[in-house]
Amino acid sequence: MQILPFYAVCDESGSMSADIDTLNKALFELHQEISTNPTIADKTRFGLIGFSTDAHELQPLVDLSDLDELPALEASGLTSFGNAFGLLRQAIERDVQALKADGHDVYRPVVFFLSDGVPTDSDWDQPYRDLLAAAFRPHIIAFGIGQADKSVIARVATFKAFMQDEGTANPAVALREFAASLTRSIVRSVSGATEAGQGMSLQVDDHVPGFTSVSLDKL
Repeated sequence: MQILPFYAVCDESGSMSADIDTLNKALFELHQEISTNPTIADKTRFGLIGFSTDAHELQPLVDLSDLDELPALEASGLTSFGNAFGLLRQAIERDVQALKADGHDVYRPVVFFLSDGVPTDSDWDQPYRDLLAAAFRPHIIAFGIGQADKSVIARVATFKAFMQDEGTANPAVALREFAASLTRSIVRSVSGATEAGQGMSLQVDDHVPGFTSVSLDKL
């Protein structure tokens, strides 16, 4: 069976306190939509990592139809990008090997990364480079909201990057659109392949309401 793994890697540092409930609700809605669509759930797997001072694998990779609900993110602490990327690399390597051992055809993992600030660890580049050098290098779609640095968000992304519009004053709106974009990507990446009878290919929004696309080529 063809499997496309998706990971949401979400900032849950202290600065997210006012909006973490909104993000949890949006991820709840993602779970509801995917888990009740057998065609989509069967061909995808979903994992959730939260990061602040440390990183936590809140939900190991799972078929969402096998899960009653996703664990909740909780805001506190700093913003360690390095811990997030280190944990993500370990999770992807473990998960891809397990899926392949079960006889699945595994597609390149997809990561939706979200942060509302700048990294508080100055050495995050090395864990990030280790992630990209790994055998199962993921596609990364990065979203920045609040006080995130556009140049950092562009560096993190390998596929597409988005920054919250300056005119979008309410981060809650941006968080809902982040989760909605992730949901659409999961559905479209599988639906297109099912309809065409071909292998899956990653489908990601070119435009996300409340966000501006960030060039990955501009230096």
